[in-house]
Amino acid sequence: MTNENDSRMAGAEEDLILIVDPDRRRAESLRLLLEFLGREAVVTEQAPSWEAVVPDEDRTLILVLGPEMGEEGVQMLVRAVQERDPNAPVLAIRPQEAVEGDFTREVLGYIEQPFRYQNLNQMLQNAELYRQSRESRSRRRPVELFRSLVGSSRRVRQIRHLIEQVAPSDATVLILGESGTGKEVVARNIHYFSKRRDKPFVPINCGAIPPDLLESELFGHEKGAFTGAISARQGRFELAEGGTLFLDEIGDMPLPMQVKLLRVLQERTFERVGSSKTIRTDVRVVAATHRNLEELIAEGKFREDLYYRLNVFPIEMPPLRERVEDIPLLINELISRIEHEQRGSVRLTPAAVMALCQYKWPGNVRELANLVERLTILYPFGVVDVKDLPEKYCPEGQAGAPVYSELPTPPPLIPSVEPAESRLPRDGINLKEHLSNLEVSLIKQALQEADGVVAHAAKLLAMRRTTLVEKLRKYGLQRGAD
Repeated sequence: MTNENDSRMAGAEEDLILIVDPDRRRAESLRLLLEFLGREAVVTEQAPSWEAVVPDEDRTLILVLGPEMGEEGVQMLVRAVQERDPNAPVLAIRPQEAVEGDFTREVLGYIEQPFRYQNLNQMLQNAELYRQSRESRSRRRPVELFRSLVGSSRRVRQIRHLIEQVAPSDATVLILGESGTGKEVVARNIHYFSKRRDKPFVPINCGAIPPDLLESELFGHEKGAFTGAISARQGRFELAEGGTLFLDEIGDMPLPMQVKLLRVLQERTFERVGSSKTIRTDVRVVAATHRNLEELIAEGKFREDLYYRLNVFPIEMPPLRERVEDIPLLINELISRIEHEQRGSVRLTPAAVMALCQYKWPGNVRELANLVERLTILYPFGVVDVKDLPEKYCPEGQAGAPVYSELPTPPPLIPSVEPAESRLPRDGINLKEHLSNLEVSLIKQALQEADGVVAHAAKLLAMRRTTLVEKLRKYGLQRGAD
């Protein structure tokens, strides 16, 4: 069962966009575009009447202001909205003349006229980042936490929820996923939210240490235990006492060490190399690998009993190509991190971001972080367009690719009907009933794929959200989340 915070993250409680603009025609035009993007917006012409059109006290808000509003009225309205929702971002419609208006200090960003998808989508992303930053600051979490888990995709929300579920326990966690997906970040978050957070978090890469030294690294050694052991040394298990030991790339651990690790996990005891003294240990083990352990078991390269001992609570990290909608948020987060460390800054045009959303990202978040840092060095405090990206990141591998006006079309939800299924039955068919049944089936599949979010299901079906709502009402289907 999801809690209230999870449901908001899942899209059921997205920010309600409040448009305060005396120009009703312009405001309605903006509202229709927002509706097309799957966002809910309400319009009011005068500041004092906004409370009447937003009756739900629990809804979080994005405030959009018309360009002709006076400075005093704007400040009063902003104060009133932020009293109810302290983290509410404020956007403004930029006037068509060159002057930006008298309330620049109150505004996070400007929506350009005429309204365009790219600019509007970018402003909404900036507003979401602003809210996340404000909420994170109010919770006083360190900057490092969740930094590679930035995003609102369903997979990332599920991982956050799994972390919250498993962190308070002492269960062994196995984190699976490709290189660069942020497995160590998940391990650190599990440690941070556990009762062991005041004790050490000790990582070790099992694949980066020679097999003949791995035992000493894990369990320590006594003086003279082997050539070069000129003094006694604690191993990682001792260093992590009371805390968390992160065994990265566990799939690369040699078989003899797997036997010894299994014994430690079962008996909670070990001996240093060159010693017969048994040491008891109280350490939580979190393991990670990019390998398929079940395939390694079949090949005789990984112990099945160790696999089941580690795989108490598995968490699978999605590759970046399966959470493309998070890429703009990740880019902003990575730039913010570079700015926070005073290593420069850079900005990407919407077209450049769209191009990066089409790349397959074999290196995942790590590759994206490296690219952002490279762009910061190449274009310090500059603006990067598609033509400025390295060639392999440009659409179809061509530098100087044209600017995109919209995101790439998602793949079809349903495979095309085979010709054999399209043949007319010998006794004929009720075409209207047949098409209605087909439509109901596709709508149900879209809702299931979109996790019940009507706006997302409408995108999969290439129709307006309001049209889908009417069809749900027509067929008596459960509406799900807007």
